[in-house]
Amino acid sequence: MNILVTGAKGFVGKNLIAELKNRGYNNIFEFTRESDLSLLEEYTKKCDFVFHLAGVNRPKNESEFMEGNFSFTSQLLELLKKHENRAPILITSSIQAEMDNPYGRSKKAGEDLLINYYMETDAKVYVYRLPNLFGKWSKPNYNTVVATFCHNVARGIDIHINNSDTDLNLCYIDDLLEEFLRALEGNPTIQNNYCIVPKTHNIKLGELAELIKSFKESRENLSIPNMEEELTKKLYSTYLSFLPEDMFSYDLKMNIDHRGSFTEFIRTPERGQVSVNVSKPGITKGNHWHHTKNEKFLVVSGEGLIRFRKLHSDEIIEYKVSGAKLQVIDIPTGYTHSIVNIGENDLVTIMWANECFDLDKPDTYYLEV
Repeated sequence: MNILVTGAKGFVGKNLIAELKNRGYNNIFEFTRESDLSLLEEYTKKCDFVFHLAGVNRPKNESEFMEGNFSFTSQLLELLKKHENRAPILITSSIQAEMDNPYGRSKKAGEDLLINYYMETDAKVYVYRLPNLFGKWSKPNYNTVVATFCHNVARGIDIHINNSDTDLNLCYIDDLLEEFLRALEGNPTIQNNYCIVPKTHNIKLGELAELIKSFKESRENLSIPNMEEELTKKLYSTYLSFLPEDMFSYDLKMNIDHRGSFTEFIRTPERGQVSVNVSKPGITKGNHWHHTKNEKFLVVSGEGLIRFRKLHSDEIIEYKVSGAKLQVIDIPTGYTHSIVNIGENDLVTIMWANECFDLDKPDTYYLEV
């Protein structure tokens, strides 16, 4: 299948082409505003499907709306008619096509062209009135408020909100691509004579801003956003894509002494805490027990011995652990326990606890195994 994509270098175009290639579609005709029009002549002869994504969102003057959203669409359709090519066409319009503003009027004019083209040629036409899109490779101060907020927050730039209670309807780029691929297969989602993306998310502008700010703060408080919330998960992925390339990494506070180190990695109120423990050769750590707190130990490097003794019992239980064979050891409540480095190199252990450490209520009681 030969697929023509106009606006190939835009936010949607770049994501769409990447996913088309992932799905095995390799004959893709990419047309951009820098492309020579002679290419469009050639592409409209050979294409079997058209993703018409080209358009103008924020021109320098209003006349460019009609030029970018109407005139080019007209030119594209005339070439398809010239070559008697009835390939299906998908066009990205906007929910603003219902509004009486320069952008909305230009989008509505583009829609009308497609509808008239269908009436004239009987070619399949898919008109998508899209809400606010967000995702990787979007442009701040151009595509979406999400991109602007993510870009600014990641760089410590102030964001401006006129009305925190403004309702937003957001659509994630991956959900859009899934729908576009259904349309490519001839199964678009249709509602009230227009094609739609069935999965969207609603949020208030102020809530969006606070959520994105919390992503930056998570590096300080070691929290992880609640990934059960689908919108949060998608926004966090988008935020990370806006990190400056010299800010991918961040330091953790290492508690270091002669025995080795202990470093908290992740803290969550719902899923507990993850830490990294490093023990020098011959060093024993632990020798304590808990009422309610429980843990999991995973040695990833070195050799160690984990020992348990149930309170009010003299029996000692031992587990030899090694980074050569990854094995999780559960640390039950009511057992005093320790871990000793019996190897010649550092012993590195990933430790998970079901609750974050609370200095006022540590639930940790010293007792040698």
